[in-house]
Amino acid sequence: MTEPNGTTADTARVRVLLADDHAAIRAGLRLMLEQSGRVEVVGEAADGDVAVRQARALRPDVVLMDVRMPGTDGIAATAAIVGERLAEVVALTTFDLDEYVLGMVRAGAAGFLLKTVGAGELVDAVCRVAAGEGVLAPEVTRRLLDAVASHVPAAAPVPPDDRLASLTARERDVLDALGDGLSNADIAARLVVSETTVKSHVSHLLAKLGVRTRLQAGVLARDVRGPG
Repeated sequence: MTEPNGTTADTARVRVLLADDHAAIRAGLRLMLEQSGRVEVVGEAADGDVAVRQARALRPDVVLMDVRMPGTDGIAATAAIVGERLAEVVALTTFDLDEYVLGMVRAGAAGFLLKTVGAGELVDAVCRVAAGEGVLAPEVTRRLLDAVASHVPAAAPVPPDDRLASLTARERDVLDALGDGLSNADIAARLVVSETTVKSHVSHLLAKLGVRTRLQAGVLARDVRGPG
């Protein structure tokens, strides 16, 4: 049976938890997400501590997490949620690149969205992260990776990580592409393989490197590559 919004009755909606200390922002996000018919907002939190407790209780697919909140901030909350494998986390930011945003990468955020994001991009990003894609706005990802690289001393690249020795040649190619901030579609085009193959390579290399997200893998790729 097809619903008025175009979804089918048995289509599983992506379950999202909103964490932001501004009620107006949460209301706007809820409206954009729920109007799509593809997303169900299962809860809201005004600070990081409540976000963690809600994630434990509700087990959402994705948490949209404000970086700066009173009390427990988005970095600590993200580290807890990702560490307990409760949900994927997407950071909400004004994108003034600073230690708060870089801290979200280290904590395991799957991606970043600007608070000015439009409805279509917001819904698409949430659904892609829930499906395991974990990459948002490649141009934003590249800017973020550039910012991380700028915090690494320019004298020399980081010595190769022993974990890289376990990667196949093709997995190294994929890792390099993650360091360039490419999406799965872009990586598939670069390497002339299918997106399904790319997803498999990404999954394997994340496990081998012991990192949770493609952003963390991209940071590692930049570290080893060094400046330039």
